[in-house]
Amino acid sequence: MRYILLNQFPGLKEEIRILRRSFGVIAALLFPAIFLSAQTGIPTGSSELGAAIKKLKVLGSALYVAAHPDDENTAVIAALANGRLVRTAYLSMTRGEGGQNLLGTEQGAALGILRTQELLEARAIDGGMQFFTRAIDFGYSKTSEETIGLWGRRRIVGDIVWVIRSFRPDVIITRFSDTLGTHGNHTASAILAREAFFAAADPKQYPEQLKFVEPWQAKRLVFNTFRFGTTGRDPLPDAVSMDVGEYNVLLGSSYTEIAGRSRSMHKSQGFGAAENRGRNLQYFEHTAGERAVNDLFDGIDLGWSRVPGASEVEKLVEEVSDAFNPLNPEQSIPGLLKISTALDLLSGSPWIEWKNQEVRNVILGCAGVALEATASHFSASPGDSIDITIVALNRSSTPLRITGARFPFAMNEAVMDSLLPPNVPVRIGRRIRVPDSQPFSQPYWLVKEPGGAWYDVDHQPLIGKPENPPVTATVALATGEQTMRVDVPLRFKWVDPVQGQQDRPFVVVPPVGLKIHEPVYIFTDSEEKQVRVVVTRTGSGSGGVVRLETPRGWSVSPRSHRFRLENRDDETTVSFSVRPGPDAATGKVRAVADLDGKIVSLRMTTIRYPHVTPQVLLEDASAKLVRIPMAAKPGGSVGYIAGPGDDIPAALTQLGYSVSMLTDDDLEGANLSGFDAIIAGVRAYNTRTKLKAVQERLMDYVLNGGRYVVQYVTNQRGEAENLGPFPFNVSRDRVTVEEAPVRFLRPDHPLLTVPNRITPKDFDGWVQERGLYFADRWDAQYETVLESNDPGERPKAGGLLFARFGKGSYVYTGYSFFRQLPAGVPGAYRLLVNLVTRN
Repeated sequence: MRYILLNQFPGLKEEIRILRRSFGVIAALLFPAIFLSAQTGIPTGSSELGAAIKKLKVLGSALYVAAHPDDENTAVIAALANGRLVRTAYLSMTRGEGGQNLLGTEQGAALGILRTQELLEARAIDGGMQFFTRAIDFGYSKTSEETIGLWGRRRIVGDIVWVIRSFRPDVIITRFSDTLGTHGNHTASAILAREAFFAAADPKQYPEQLKFVEPWQAKRLVFNTFRFGTTGRDPLPDAVSMDVGEYNVLLGSSYTEIAGRSRSMHKSQGFGAAENRGRNLQYFEHTAGERAVNDLFDGIDLGWSRVPGASEVEKLVEEVSDAFNPLNPEQSIPGLLKISTALDLLSGSPWIEWKNQEVRNVILGCAGVALEATASHFSASPGDSIDITIVALNRSSTPLRITGARFPFAMNEAVMDSLLPPNVPVRIGRRIRVPDSQPFSQPYWLVKEPGGAWYDVDHQPLIGKPENPPVTATVALATGEQTMRVDVPLRFKWVDPVQGQQDRPFVVVPPVGLKIHEPVYIFTDSEEKQVRVVVTRTGSGSGGVVRLETPRGWSVSPRSHRFRLENRDDETTVSFSVRPGPDAATGKVRAVADLDGKIVSLRMTTIRYPHVTPQVLLEDASAKLVRIPMAAKPGGSVGYIAGPGDDIPAALTQLGYSVSMLTDDDLEGANLSGFDAIIAGVRAYNTRTKLKAVQERLMDYVLNGGRYVVQYVTNQRGEAENLGPFPFNVSRDRVTVEEAPVRFLRPDHPLLTVPNRITPKDFDGWVQERGLYFADRWDAQYETVLESNDPGERPKAGGLLFARFGKGSYVYTGYSFFRQLPAGVPGAYRLLVNLVTRN
């Protein structure tokens, strides 16, 4: 059974309030708001407005399907959304939780949130929409059978069916095929998409969805062929093609240039991409449905004739398009109002509301309308009062009036009739109390514990959404006889002295946040350790008592601490002495705050990077207490060359080592001989360009008696060459099954005996994988120590190489200590001690 390393959140409410949200205009819809209004915005500037008006002529849609964030072909999405002007979306099976992180230490659920936001930033650039299934990225999988078994075939096919029925694509495009893909998650995405293609049209399949949606049969399912190095193949002769390198004069870019900017949002994966220019043909092979002969949309009506009775709308759209003046967009507003009125008279097709929403957004864009709702702080807790300001600005001469405003959390709408004078902001302020029953702003897929390799989300309209519906205000705007209701997400704004104006979503959080200083506390003997807890006032929780809850057998002193925090964002740190008793077992310590009977045990983590909107994650305020028997007390001096997203220095400190983080200047000029060992962090050679320049110096350190341990390196751009004193080749070999047996090739080798005698039990409880980027060829002077393999594969001995060089020794390891140590796996700590011990 695969173990999923994800943060769990017991104690949170299992039902969250479902808010219909929009970044543009909303209305009462026949189909779920999840797909109709969640990701459309008000166009600004004449180029965007011109493109948006052209798009009013086109009634077509395409859904791109793959497994992970960064799998999507952003050039195809950009060309479809901006060139063919069809509604375009990317459906990712997962949120990328099992990937690696080039930017920071986020793993599991936190990494999934970061990669979700990277996808949303990518879609904001290339013009697509973004959806997900409930599947979890549990790490590299070598077979589609394993992937589908862990995800649950019926569950994930049902999620794809839901997206198809709601989004109603004419064409579905898969990035991979049933057999072509670099691992099992990829091929599984194609297999499940094919099954959903047929199931979505069958009313007998997933009938519980039909109270929200209707069955839908897409015209065709195609495979976007590829060749990634040695993976993939040339397209078949009957494949249809599309030039995604075409130049769009309205946007001032080719679709491949847009794609480069879009793909470069996947920064946590190091996927910065070139903005290519010139002809670029993408090919699409038939998979199912009606075969295309010349074009992806062969046989599909992309005009208004697909909507019964829409001939008048089609005529009006043509008139507005022909008359559009980029120097005076507001001249188009009367014609756009006629289109909206005509659409209001039609029924029977979801295209009516989809296009009416687009029309209303274009009206607001042509009028230069700017709307915002801002809070006095980015967060509040239930029961708090916050100041909210709604600002409306009409930057045109078109007469607009505010006829109503509903503030967030308010039950009633304030009725008014206020003119919006040209270019004069109108502000409406109110102090609003957050209801006591308001749920916390936890990502909806994390409210309940995962069911395995899938998220437990049982409210159908939430499934597929990229993120929570935001807290919103609603503004009613009237022009002539028409009134439009606009949902405005509540934000907090501030000015950074370097970055300028910034904003982030308003969130509802606990009254205090608790953070235990370290995620893991290692006890190699019976000595006590100090466990520090940081208490932060995040809302109305000004004072109370904080205590630690520990498993049986552990003692804590003192029993509790009183705290008082006068102002929001104030924090204090309290310390507890924790000691294991004779029978104390590995377990969890939890920080608990008692605020006059209100119990809080949550940590509030902010995921913050310059390229994404800050996100809040609520986690259990806990850490692991791990008892690890050691043959000798660890200690000594370790120099650490940090790679990206590396928590291993903290683990070494917990063990008792004195850790010095080595800068590039240190590597070039410091005296390294004082270190008992030097460790290169994961992917350090991929991200620390100075390492290649100082490689000879590091080898001299080994030659003179040092121990140099290199953790895994990816084999790209020559960065995995000449890593050691003798040649070896880093491959893509990995062992993905974390329970795979590990065989001892040299049971008496010092790496397995000094100071700790390593046994098979030390490989129990590993998470996600054994290791990755093993060596597949090495010089005879290297000694292999361990061997493992996934079921049905040849043994792989290149996960741990050892060589003596002069007076010292060198170690290369692909075993995934970077995952095991934060998870508190005892055997990984014992083995790590051996790796850094000179012998």
